[in-house]
Amino acid sequence: MPKPRSTLATAAVLLAALTSCGQGENGGGGGAGDPDLPLTGTHWTVGAVTVDGGRSPAPDGARVSFAENGRAQGSTGCNHFGAGVAVTGATVTVSANEVTEMGCPGDRQRFETAFLAAFTGPLTGTLEDGALTLVSTDGSRKVELAAEPSAPLRGTTWKVEGLVSQDSAASLPAGAEGRARLVIGADGKVTGNLGCNDFSAGAKIDEKARTLTVEGPAATTRMMCESAQMTLETRLYELLDGPLAYRLDHRTLTLTDGAGEGLTARAEPPAQ
Repeated sequence: MPKPRSTLATAAVLLAALTSCGQGENGGGGGAGDPDLPLTGTHWTVGAVTVDGGRSPAPDGARVSFAENGRAQGSTGCNHFGAGVAVTGATVTVSANEVTEMGCPGDRQRFETAFLAAFTGPLTGTLEDGALTLVSTDGSRKVELAAEPSAPLRGTTWKVEGLVSQDSAASLPAGAEGRARLVIGADGKVTGNLGCNDFSAGAKIDEKARTLTVEGPAATTRMMCESAQMTLETRLYELLDGPLAYRLDHRTLTLTDGAGEGLTARAEPPAQ
């Protein structure tokens, strides 16, 4: 598991979104008499950041959301972050907290550096038609955000991002990222890819009990792939062989078996 590191930039990250949401219909930042920004329960996709005139488009997966108890969390498109936040009017104060330390490919690392730099210090937000812009006091840093809708369980393409157990979570095996995904159809089938081969199986969903049960052995293609992909495929095939509890949180799906072993998946954006 990656080790967390404390960073003021992280705090800023939340800070940004925070300022974001709260602007509401009034647009940009206001005075001390304005109501506190309503941030709880909001979710944003990062579109781009600008630092000292250089604009960096965000990679897939860059996002921020705000939970209860003054917490915000999200992803830079590579590492995950979390921070405490305090809101007074249109001013959002973010306390330094944690950022994971996974290695990022060059382009994602450059964006992450810019993103964390942009989310530093006080930011003023302007909200218009579901788009949120956060700008630093001196105007040298800007963050562009878009409201992120929730994803339905059925019909969404769920991209597998990690594996979980009762008390831990882990990233996918190196070399197996990005391919495994599944779609739960309205026709009672689950289709997708297990990391190497495509698969299809019948499934029964009990929405009241929040369970998904794959019925019968899955039909799969017979390709041979790299070792990491085959390792992931074997694990996912085992997990899908039986009843699973599911938890749907905005755009994240978690599937776990009776022993608490399972996977987490993220909703992919719809095709343009």
